[in-house]
Amino acid sequence: MKSLKELFSLKGKTAIVTGGAGYLGKAICETLAELGADLYIASRTKEKCVSFAEILMKKYPIKAMGNFLDITNIDSIRENLDACIKKFGHIDILVNDAWSGNKNTFDSITYEDWSYDINVCLNGVFYTIKETVSHLEKRQGIILNIASMYGHIAPDYRMYDGKKYANPPSYGAAKAGVIQLTKYLASFLAEKKIRVNAISPGPFPFKSTQEENQEFINRLSEKNIVGRIGDPDDLKGAVALLCSDASRYMTGQNICVDGGWAVW
Repeated sequence: MKSLKELFSLKGKTAIVTGGAGYLGKAICETLAELGADLYIASRTKEKCVSFAEILMKKYPIKAMGNFLDITNIDSIRENLDACIKKFGHIDILVNDAWSGNKNTFDSITYEDWSYDINVCLNGVFYTIKETVSHLEKRQGIILNIASMYGHIAPDYRMYDGKKYANPPSYGAAKAGVIQLTKYLASFLAEKKIRVNAISPGPFPFKSTQEENQEFINRLSEKNIVGRIGDPDDLKGAVALLCSDASRYMTGQNICVDGGWAVW
């Protein structure tokens, strides 16, 4: 029987984290580094990825690398996979956290905005998984998709005040697609011994929003069961579980880390 320490250990594993230098991505990478995984951190802001990789290597006994990645560009994905294999030799874990979107209401969103958001938030996840599966199959790997509570419930329009703090219809539609894609792939990649799960974060507003709009933050906190917004560290337990052998009998699941928001 394996101990919990053995089940949670990621020593000898390599993880790719898209969007890994972002607000939630940093907590995800920190979790994997604490458990011993080497990290390939990639996003459209290479400097942030490189800088954060250096920070993690100073803090933990791991290897890490940062690079530029555009998940809507197949060539960019392939170049990053090649660079990861060249650096680490293999890929065990893929975390799809990269996201970019335009703030919009239903009235303000344009067709171009909709297409862009869906392309990044849903198509980019599919492209990245499609290109990475052959590497993961060699290691009986793990895929973790970062979805959202708005992939399975609707935003309360009364919470939002104007376009700047709105939740666009494209975001929830894309994240719903990510949740369903997670379930589909859990089934169809099972024969390749690849497990696929998702996390749906609840209200985790950016620091800039917290500083600019305290009234909005108060509304989010008051609506939630635990009475507060999420902190990136709140994701670490679920990430540790789903990226390690501690969840070896779990696949196709979507864990809600939302402070109880969705149970009302």
